[in-house]
Amino acid sequence: MRKPPHHRLVPTKVAALAAGVSEATIRKWVSRGKLTRYGTPGRSAFDIDELTQIAIRRRR
Repeated sequence: MRKPPHHRLVPTKVAALAAGVSEATIRKWVSRGKLTRYGTPGRSAFDIDELTQIAIRRRR
């Protein structure tokens, strides 16, 4: 998987907590193209800034 330059990556559990959703929702967002998955096979990581933007849009 590709790694974003200068981005803070968090694992799925932290991503779910940050966005206020379940881990299953994080995985659904990835499969639907709403969220970019970084990391290696078996070890997902997500950009905390991208998650913040998604969470802000959801709360409007």
